[in-house]
Amino acid sequence: MQTAAVRHRPESEDCYLVTTETMKLRLHTGRDVKEVYVHYCDVHEPLTKLKKQAMTLAGHGQVNDYWETAVTLPLHRAQYVFEIHGQDGEEWVYGDRGFRKNEAATYEDPNNYFKLPYFHAIDMTKSPDWVKETVWYQIFPERFANGDKSNDPAGVKDWNPSDHPGREDFYGGDLQGVLDHLDYLKELGINGLYFCPIFKASSNHKYDTIDYLEIDPDFGDKQLFARLVNEAHARGMHVMLDAVFNHMGDSSMQWQDVVKNGAKSRFADWFHINRFPVEPYDPQDPSYETFAFEKHMPKLNTANPEVVDYLLTIATYWVKEFDIDAWRLDVADEVDHQFWKKFKAAVTAIKPDFYVLGESWHSSQSWLNGDEFSGTMNYPFTGQIADHFLKGSQDAKTMTELLTDQLFLYREQSNSAMLNVLDSHDTARIKTVAGEDEDKALQALAFTFIQTGSPCIYYGTEMGMSGDNDPDCRKPMDWSQKGSPVWQAVQAIIAFRRQHWESLSKGQTWLEVADNGLIHVKRTGKETVEGWFNTTGQAVSLSAAAALSRGYDGKQLENKGYVLIVK
Repeated sequence: MQTAAVRHRPESEDCYLVTTETMKLRLHTGRDVKEVYVHYCDVHEPLTKLKKQAMTLAGHGQVNDYWETAVTLPLHRAQYVFEIHGQDGEEWVYGDRGFRKNEAATYEDPNNYFKLPYFHAIDMTKSPDWVKETVWYQIFPERFANGDKSNDPAGVKDWNPSDHPGREDFYGGDLQGVLDHLDYLKELGINGLYFCPIFKASSNHKYDTIDYLEIDPDFGDKQLFARLVNEAHARGMHVMLDAVFNHMGDSSMQWQDVVKNGAKSRFADWFHINRFPVEPYDPQDPSYETFAFEKHMPKLNTANPEVVDYLLTIATYWVKEFDIDAWRLDVADEVDHQFWKKFKAAVTAIKPDFYVLGESWHSSQSWLNGDEFSGTMNYPFTGQIADHFLKGSQDAKTMTELLTDQLFLYREQSNSAMLNVLDSHDTARIKTVAGEDEDKALQALAFTFIQTGSPCIYYGTEMGMSGDNDPDCRKPMDWSQKGSPVWQAVQAIIAFRRQHWESLSKGQTWLEVADNGLIHVKRTGKETVEGWFNTTGQAVSLSAAAALSRGYDGKQLENKGYVLIVK
């Protein structure tokens, strides 16, 4: 047995509460383990009271297997060790002080037990229940719909979905355009609106904030936004705004005061400044720190109490005054953990079920312990899906193994609150990544929608829109494609997700490649949902009672087809 592959960390994603009395335990092993048991009891009970419980093989990763089980201790205290049986006949006990022989004397030593002295409910990682049944729709306001031409910026271009936008182009999209299409979004099946920034800024994307407390006049005003939130809530939709707290725009009052007054500015300590004067900016030897090397986005010093107070005032203002339900936090991984802890406490003090979503493009365990983010933008997970289904750069077996590894990085509460996006304002559109192959794009979408996490559609995906990397992925919405075959296929996928959300958000996940080459997904919860996906390059025989399918005639599943089953 490869004992070097065995790993467990108490009070982490390997050991966490799922209720006030029930603890989920996970053990990482090599691929050479046959059976695992956990021996456990109350931390103050004699070891003669130990209970033995088998653990379940829950997933195959790229190099690890994952075993898990849930144990219940009514007095909220636990001590435990693992009994591991290798396929080679070796047997070991693994505990807090390492490996020991599987013999009676081993279980009599209290020092080798992992211990949770008390289960504190306040420390339990929680995520908002409503997020688990939400299908999000990401809106880039400047390109979704122009509902009010009176607020169009100077030089606005004609609304043409075939355009290839430049970085400085404006098309006149606004909040009235969103309000006008709420019934459309409800018909599509959407119940969560995710807005790119809507605050006053110079650019069309609004990530260079000038004033966080004002709606950009190109989009409307606060009265219009309040109406939009109320109308969305009336339709059962939640509203998530995008905030940039890592940096602000260089046209902001605070930064302009620094430019003018240098070290004497009362805002000088609001930013990370290397020397004065701050201009001119040289990316090879920057006078101040920025997002990437973007001189128009000076980085905020979130260790400064004044900056903290300012940003928390903004964060709570839009919750208190407009009843928003969530914040998506741009470049969240470049902001200190202390600030995010204060942020989470401030917004959940107003709304306990508030959703805090951080932008992170990599593994994010340190932000997902319950006191910072509810979830993150799940790019490491969905990137594996795109690599296989859309790009063909990764084989099916590797994809299922890497997806399994990703799932076991986080507690199930965090997994259920991750935002699963295949494309966004920051990436090429899925149809373009798929080489304009709509079947591939829809197959990838269907696969994503039966994974754990909260799925998100980027505006226009349902219309079959194409677009390369930013800014080409930000074309004006093609409203002419409503009701098209692609639109209907996307609507059906969303409807399936909404109907079976409980099993798909909370259920156990098993991912594998079957002997016939099909990718098999099994979700076990309130019901059993299974998915079969063909990426083999040829038709494969399959007999299944399809609840939703594409490229399936009841006997054969065509290449790029899928079958979803409910039992």
